[in-house]
Amino acid sequence: MSALPTDSVALVGLVFVLGIKHGFDADHLATIDGLTRFNARRNPAWAHWCGSLFSLGHGAVVLAIALVVSVLSQGWVAPAWLELSGAWISIAFLSLLGVLNLHAVFAAEANEMVRPVGLKARWLGRLAQSGHPGGVAVVGALFALSFDTVSQAALFAVAGVQAGGWLPAVGLGLTFMLGMLLADGANGWWIARLIARADGAARVASRVMALAVAGISLLVAAWGAARLAMPDLDAWGEGKELAFGLAVLVVVFASFVLGLRLARGMPGRAAGCGARIGQV
Repeated sequence: MSALPTDSVALVGLVFVLGIKHGFDADHLATIDGLTRFNARRNPAWAHWCGSLFSLGHGAVVLAIALVVSVLSQGWVAPAWLELSGAWISIAFLSLLGVLNLHAVFAAEANEMVRPVGLKARWLGRLAQSGHPGGVAVVGALFALSFDTVSQAALFAVAGVQAGGWLPAVGLGLTFMLGMLLADGANGWWIARLIARADGAARVASRVMALAVAGISLLVAAWGAARLAMPDLDAWGEGKELAFGLAVLVVVFASFVLGLRLARGMPGRAAGCGARIGQV
């Protein structure tokens, strides 16, 4: 709770940025990748909506948790162990996901697109291959039943209660959901575009995004561990959470734009080379 700003505008902005950042989590990327690929074959008409449907199911659970906790926690203060344990669990998962996605980039064959690597998708088994819009939303809802998501929703709920009751708590949950919907929806659209192309440019673009996700996961984990280990650094970082979150999003967005430019530019250059070869 100490990391959340007390100013209402800054609090809403931070929660929105955290929602976007959560949507770019490697587990989200990996699961939406699998759902989009599966439905690109089974239901191509709505495959590009898999990210949005996943996020709506995920966000519905976040809203429910925020509402329940805010109603039951009048006058309750979140224990210190909740924030500390949640931070270390997040650091461990981010580090593992960063390493796994780096390995995926360097282990992929030259003629393959790099697929994001996640951990939670493996727990769902065949549920992660749903061919129905409602099923995709259910997968997103099941993803929200994890310690990191539940603890985040609970902290937002407590912050909302301190700001005025259950209505602000639900508002923060909705803000988080909207940020996550923006990221997950963009990711579903992105994956659908890459699958439709499946050419050399798409393979390069997939590597750019995978490297960006791996690098950000490792950097965020290192920053979190450093703040927990060094009180002076933690004190310096107080009040800068929104700026740090925006910096992460800028890096992700820059990688996204770079991938798009590569996907758009390479075919043209290839076509030009082909034309010159034909003239020779």
